[in-house]
Parts: sequence; structure tokens; C-alpha cells
Amino acid sequence: MVILPLAATIFYLYTVAEDQYASTFGFAVRSEEISGAQSLLGGLASLSGNSSSDTDILYEFIQSRSLIEKVDEQLDLDTIFSRPEYDPIFAFDPDGTIEDLVDYWQRMVRISYASNGLIEVRVNAFDPQEAKTIAETIVSESTTMINDLSAIARSDATRYALEDLEQAVSRLKSTREALTKFRSETRIVDPKADIQGQMGLLNSLEAQLAETIIEMNLLMDTARDNDPRVDQARRRIAVIQSLIEQERQKFGMGGTSRVDDGKDYSTLVGEFERLMVDVEYAQKSYLAAQSVLDTAQAEAQRQSRYLATYATPSLPQSAQYPKRITLSMLTGLIMLLAWSIGVLVYYSLRDRR
Repeated sequence: MVILPLAATIFYLYTVAEDQYASTFGFAVRSEEISGAQSLLGGLASLSGNSSSDTDILYEFIQSRSLIEKVDEQLDLDTIFSRPEYDPIFAFDPDGTIEDLVDYWQRMVRISYASNGLIEVRVNAFDPQEAKTIAETIVSESTTMINDLSAIARSDATRYALEDLEQAVSRLKSTREALTKFRSETRIVDPKADIQGQMGLLNSLEAQLAETIIEMNLLMDTARDNDPRVDQARRRIAVIQSLIEQERQKFGMGGTSRVDDGKDYSTLVGEFERLMVDVEYAQKSYLAAQSVLDTAQAEAQRQSRYLATYATPSLPQSAQYPKRITLSMLTGLIMLLAWSIGVLVYYSLRDRR
């Protein structure tokens, strides 16, 4: 039970099993992200950050069927892993299916994932150059996958920025059209400037009114009764007061008189200020959207995610696998334990009799 299986295992390991060479490499996924337009203007940017989610994706990708199929198309894994043909345990059966190849891949490609985002991969093969070639192909396909993820992210960011810019342009056009329509209907370019002119006219009329009243009072003190100059002064005062009342009514100070479009100046100023606020907001939104688009386009012109390989695929010089001594000792220990348990069971049953 112990010696024969142990001898068969040692014979198999040292005469049948082919030497395996291990090529190792390590990498991490790094990312460069620009935090936004305001940060750019302020000189602040977030560069070279670690991307744990991308590392998780890459960890699963290296073990996925899609990667195995791509590597198989380039290197013919059936031929690489099926040497020697007479090894039923460590070699791959060339007649196996893709599912069998995926299972065998898990045995030949080992991945260790550290908590800090570093991944180390060990690739076993029966030839040192083939082990290195498989490792280099894994690095190449992983880089392509990360670049594809970056391209998708950059494309989405640019598309969303373009949509926001189109909305901002549309809003800016509509607000400016509303302001132009207001100026066309009221025939007033700037109500504030027009009000200043009207206020100047009102002040001038009030000054003329005061001057005319003074002149009439002087005439009444010195003129005779029924002096035509007094009647003329009174008519002048009435006309000036009527003009002043009309001007005041334009400013919404009472009365029913209005400007040409039927609105007083207070209403016009309110509408004009509302339109100006809309235009100003639309302009700021447009500038912000344009800045975001410029940032997205600048980001799209460079590689925002990349594979940082801190240990390149190595060319092994000596065979490290299979661990013949370790496997032999484990086999002997397991068979010895099995024999001991069998002996204990046998004597226990015999004593019960």
C-alpha cells in the first residue's frame, strides 16, 4: 500500500513527466484622470491613480475563455501543452474541447492578486521560450483590453459633452432670439439707457415748470387785472404739467398712459432684466459645456488607462516544475496515512469480535 504506489509515483515523475518552465511577470493598471475644467484652470489634476476596478476586470480576463481563444489562435496551445504525448497527467490531450483547454489553462497559468492592486502571473510550459511567449501574449492582449476600455470611456465622455454643448447652444440661441424679439417689438435697444433719456426730459420739464411758475407769480404781483401774459403763463404751466404727468405715467407712477406696446417702463425693465439674466446664464452654460468638451477631447487624445508592467515576462533557465521531491513526499505521506488508518480499522474490528 505504501512502497508500490510511492515507487510508481517516483518512476512516473522522473521518467515520464516532462520538465516545466515557469515565466513570471507582474503589472498593475494605472489611470490618468482630469478632474474637470475648473481644476484645469486652477492647475489641479489627478494623475496616475490606481484603478482597482480595472484590475479586477483584468484579473478575470486572464482566466477567461475569450483570452484563451485569442492566445490559442496566435500560438496553437494544443500543440504547446500536449508535449509529451504519452503523459496522461501533466500534458494536455490534443483531442480535448475548448472547455478542457480552459480547465487546463487554470493549471498552467497561476494568478496572484495583492490587496494593493498588483497582479503577478506565472505561466508554465514545457519549453522556456514558449512559456515566455505565452506570457508576452497575455500582456499584449491585456494591454489591448485596457485600451479598449479607455476608448469606450473616452468615447462616452466626448459624446455626453457634445450633447451638453448642443443643449447649451440651443438654449443660448433661444434666449438671444427672445431678447432680439423684445427689442424689435418695443423698439428699445436698452430700456435703462432709454429711461435715462426720459428722466432727463422729465427733469427738464420740471425745471421749466418751476421757472414758469416763478414768472407767473412775478407777473401777478406787478401786472394789471386781465393781463394776457398771466393767462399765457397759466396755459404754459398747464401744458408743462400735462407733459410731466404723461412722462411719469410712462414710468408706472400712476395713470393709464403707456408706451407704444401698452406696457409701462417698469414692466419693460423687468422683462428686459429677466431676458438679460437668461442670456447671461445661457452664455455661462455654453462656456462651461465648451470647456468640458475641450477637456474630453484632450483626454481622448491620450491614453488615460495603461498597463504598468513592473516585471516583464522572464525567460526561465531551469525547470521548476513539477516539484518531484515534494510530490513524492506527499504521495508517500498520504499512502502511509491511508495504510495506518487501514491498520487501525482492521485491529479495531478484530478486537470487537
